[in-house]
Amino acid sequence: MTQLQIRHERIDGDGLRLQVLVAGEGPPVILLHGFPENAHSWRHQIAPLASAGYSVWAPNLRGYPPSDIASRRSDYLLPHLVNDVAAIVAATGHGRASIVGHDWGGIIAWAFAGAYPALLRKLVILNAPHMQVYADKIWNTSQLLRSAYVGLFQLPILPEALLSKGNFFLLRQMFKVTPARRGAYDDNDIARYVACLSQPGALKAALDYYRANMVPGGMALARTARTNGPVLVIWGERDPALGTFLLDGVQRFAPRVRIHCIARAGHWVQNEAPDEVNSALLAFLGPPG
Repeated sequence: MTQLQIRHERIDGDGLRLQVLVAGEGPPVILLHGFPENAHSWRHQIAPLASAGYSVWAPNLRGYPPSDIASRRSDYLLPHLVNDVAAIVAATGHGRASIVGHDWGGIIAWAFAGAYPALLRKLVILNAPHMQVYADKIWNTSQLLRSAYVGLFQLPILPEALLSKGNFFLLRQMFKVTPARRGAYDDNDIARYVACLSQPGALKAALDYYRANMVPGGMALARTARTNGPVLVIWGERDPALGTFLLDGVQRFAPRVRIHCIARAGHWVQNEAPDEVNSALLAFLGPPG
């Protein structure tokens, strides 16, 4: 079997340069990671997608080294994040791309679908709510309690201190304890995430996604996003941070949505149930062409 060749490309985003892992040839699939991961989040998906005949583009989002880190909180506003994705689509040389997003990457993907419909082939969301559904549900479900960490992340300095204390003990424990399938991340995986966020300014940048956007008006682009294109939502049902009730009403914003729930997986679904995620993903994307 030919070994998969992964190349590293630097792409000009919306005022910052992004490092993107690229593999395969064919129609592009762009994989957007969440907090507090990086492109390594997609280690189980890159080879199957490339082997199926797609080119795979997995960026480290802005603020996640070796992509550029901006010091201004406003540089992490959602319009900049969405424009970064549009720049990656342009770099593929194709007119459209399929966008796959998890967690924060999923929020960006929802917003991209609404902002750039002409650039979108298909949309795949993994454990990331449509933000209008989130807003509708947070006050009358358990979501307010589940999202308590978002309030903590609004504070200056303290979240960075807590997450980095003891050689990033809490961050390491997040990957060891919160997956529904223990062992979804090994020590090498966790070390990669810690090494990324240990770079000067990186942890603050990752938290500034919350500080810039999870405030009144900050999610306007995501809350108004709507797509008439094909959408697949993959959801690990044992997600402690995001309840399955956030799937109720998503059809208002994506009439052609399919929902694939995975009972034995939690928030880190593509790492906890990679085979089922890959099967659903490839079936939805269909043959390249």
